[in-house]
Amino acid sequence: MHAGSGLLDRLDGRYRPLVTDVSLALGYVGAGLLLGQEQPPAGWRPVDMPGAVLTALVGLVMVARRLAPVAVFATSSALWILFIACGYWPVVNSMPALLGLYTVAATRRRPTALVCAAVVGGVWVYAGIGNIEHSSMPTVLAQAVLFPAAVFVVGRGSGALAERNRQFAELTLRLRRQQEEKALQALTEERVRIARELHDVVAHHMSVISLQAGMASYVFPTDPAASRRALDTIADTSREALEEMRRMLVLLRVGQEGQQDGAGYTPAPGLDLLEPLLERVRGAGVEVTLDVASSPPRLPQGMALCVYRVVQEALTNVLKHAGPTTAAVSIRTARRTLVVSVTNEAGDDFRPNKEMAPGHGLIGMRERAKIYGGSVTAGPRALGGFEVRLTLPAPTTDDRPSGLPAPGTGDVPIR
Repeated sequence: MHAGSGLLDRLDGRYRPLVTDVSLALGYVGAGLLLGQEQPPAGWRPVDMPGAVLTALVGLVMVARRLAPVAVFATSSALWILFIACGYWPVVNSMPALLGLYTVAATRRRPTALVCAAVVGGVWVYAGIGNIEHSSMPTVLAQAVLFPAAVFVVGRGSGALAERNRQFAELTLRLRRQQEEKALQALTEERVRIARELHDVVAHHMSVISLQAGMASYVFPTDPAASRRALDTIADTSREALEEMRRMLVLLRVGQEGQQDGAGYTPAPGLDLLEPLLERVRGAGVEVTLDVASSPPRLPQGMALCVYRVVQEALTNVLKHAGPTTAAVSIRTARRTLVVSVTNEAGDDFRPNKEMAPGHGLIGMRERAKIYGGSVTAGPRALGGFEVRLTLPAPTTDDRPSGLPAPGTGDVPIR
């Protein structure tokens, strides 16, 4: 029993229909031979050896019914007509012809199926006429119409169902492929997002650390207090960088290593962390002021992170390219639009050509803004220096984001 089950399991989809057709053909041959052994109705001769051979041929031809339905139907019908012409009982070999009609109706166009149904009805009438003395013609005509009609309707319905199943299978496969493509696209976008986050964290914090380390080394012999303040800034900056990188790693490990849902998460940087950001930049030698000209609306977390990262990247570029100078961060709303600008004066080490180069930082800022329907422009100012301007559509709410100074305070030094 286990061996037979294993054999069926090893048969794939290509051979199972053939096994089914072979089984049907052998079943019809056996049923026809058994039926032929019975005493036929009056007017028909018993099935002898030639009749048995014809019965076997009519049944065995059904093996190829899926490969050539019309040809198999024509062959089985011709053998059935020969069987009837020899005087044998038509019912013995009627089932293969009806199965052939069913296959044609399920797999071929309607006109072809109608012609085959008419052939079956005609053979039935021919058999009735051949034994007119012992047959009731009204009964023969009714059978000649009803039997082929029923098989035709069932075959057409089965063919339509098989076509719908095939279409559903193709649709399922197409949807699965689309889901795989979307999953791959989402994975790629997530990798880009993580790479952008890492760039923002590493570029900014390492720039501050590098400048502070250089200044500490330079002033250490003459001003130990300033050197210690620089080392304190390095410690704070590196600690914050580690915290942000740990937050991103927690997101990557979520659901793994026993991490519970929501455990280990820390809020993403937002507008409430702008002042600590500007304090670090000021400690690195750039005097920064924050100007909130009007009451901006409360921003969603993602949009607040976008503002924070753009300001962070712009100030990082100031540190790297402008050297010791002054900068200003301005946040205001105008015509339902949030405008964030970061400007700086031209320092002694200002190199506009390098700062205007389309590096990963500027590309990342523009991609962040594009997610929320905004834009980022960057370029030299007419009066000297450089400006980065972020424009975002303002949310409908009128609440101010937490962590910002009250409007109307003008330039607010970051201490």
